[in-house]
Amino acid sequence: MTRNKLYSLLLIACLAGFSYLFYHIHTLQSDTVRVCIIKNVTGYPCPSCGTTRAVALLLQGKIIESVLLNPFGIVVAVIMTLCPFWILTDIILKKETFYTWYKKTEATIRKPWLASILILLVLLNWIWNIYKNL
Repeated sequence: MTRNKLYSLLLIACLAGFSYLFYHIHTLQSDTVRVCIIKNVTGYPCPSCGTTRAVALLLQGKIIESVLLNPFGIVVAVIMTLCPFWILTDIILKKETFYTWYKKTEATIRKPWLASILILLVLLNWIWNIYKNL
C-alpha cells in the first residue's frame, strides 16, 4: 500500500469512527442500533462487538468498565486519537514517519510467533464477548 493510500484510508476511517461515536453518544437509541453484521445474522457477537461502547466509556472516564466491556476499545481509542495527528504532521512536514512505522509494525506482526499470540488474544476476546452475551 502506498503512503497516500494508507494516509487517506486511515483518515477516512478515523473520521467515520468519530462520526459513529458522536452518533452513538448523542442518540437515545444507541443501545438498540446494531451495525454488526455477524451479530445480526448469527445472534453471536464478533470479537469487536462493544468496541464503540468501550470507547464511549473511556471518554466518560470509566476505564475499568471499558476494559471489561471490550479491551479493543483502548486500542481503537489510541489509534483514533494518535493517527490523525501523526498523519497530518507527516503531511505538513512532508515526512513519512508514520508510514515507516506502519511498515515496520506490519513486518513484525507477520512473524508467526507474534501473529499466533495476537490471533489467540482475538479468540480469547471473542470468547469473552460470547460469555458476556454482548
